Amino acid sequence: MPYQLNKVQKKLLAIAVLAIVIFLLSVFEDHPAAVEHYYSEGLYVFICRLLHPVLNLFPFSVGDVVYIIVIAYLIYFLVKLIVLAFKRQFKRIGNYLLGLIIGVQAGLLIFYLFWGVNYFRPSAAQRLGLRDTNYTLTNLQAVTCIIIDSANACRARINKADTLQDNAAIYQTAINAISKLSADSANFRTWHPGIKSSLLTPFMNYMGTSGYYNPFTGEAQMNYQMPVFERPFVACHEMSHQTGYGPEDEANFAGFLAGIRSHDRLLRYSAYQAALDECMHALRRRDTVVNNELKTHISAAVRNDFKAQRAYWLSFRGRVGILSSIFYDDYLKANNQPHGLDTYNQMVLLLMAWYSK
Repeated sequence: MPYQLNKVQKKLLAIAVLAIVIFLLSVFEDHPAAVEHYYSEGLYVFICRLLHPVLNLFPFSVGDVVYIIVIAYLIYFLVKLIVLAFKRQFKRIGNYLLGLIIGVQAGLLIFYLFWGVNYFRPSAAQRLGLRDTNYTLTNLQAVTCIIIDSANACRARINKADTLQDNAAIYQTAINAISKLSADSANFRTWHPGIKSSLLTPFMNYMGTSGYYNPFTGEAQMNYQMPVFERPFVACHEMSHQTGYGPEDEANFAGFLAGIRSHDRLLRYSAYQAALDECMHALRRRDTVVNNELKTHISAAVRNDFKAQRAYWLSFRGRVGILSSIFYDDYLKANNQPHGLDTYNQMVLLLMAWYSK
């Protein structure tokens, strides 16, 4: 009679097998060319073509529902462990913890297989021929001046009707812009792009989150309550993740290109305003005198928009936002983005190389 594994042994075996598979996936981190060929242009394309058109049929975020269920289960799981601890049923606690480890491993595996491996592909600078990332203060000042002029001009064209667009119209404009960028360049290929309002928006406000991409379902979600001038660019940014741009600076840059090539006034302004914010931030780090001088060239309307946006986010600022920032900073560093949250500002490197080119 063949030997049969008991429940604990089966779980330990599953943990070992999943650990080996995750390790084998991590090996690809050192082989970006292979990731590009076999995953980003192979398996990931198949996943997108399968998931996106199906989940786009749902008017709500399926990923948000999954997250809510998982969070509810984890709370239930914690309560159950506490009850078992009081009853001194430690064997059952150990059994449940083994199951939790398997669940976490399975989640990691799905994360990387469905999207996360894109973090290991060649950088956008390499794929787009924008490798010259060295720039002087003079270069940064010159490009910032161009973006200031563009933001001022775009803001002057905005009328009241533009600011009263509903989210459905804003989303569709962003989808059109991402689709056009994809049609114009093979480096921005997309498959059935879509953007949805997040069911978690009230909580996102307190986390200081404008949008996020769900790697498990391939859905792009955004905060539908934030100031209207931020929404179009954020929509493009989150859908850029759908095209396989993992790092935040690359998604920022792709969203910027999609925005400025659009004929929609609100989206163009939103893209230039986001780029201006990043450039001024980089400039402030290098030379506060030059930064303060260039501030005087920003139109009153643009400055007022920035003030309104800062006031909005500060009104929700608290410990939840601080803790989520720390968590997300660590998440980015663990996924091939050593600068953490500062990765967003690395978009300036791509902007400088693109403008100089």
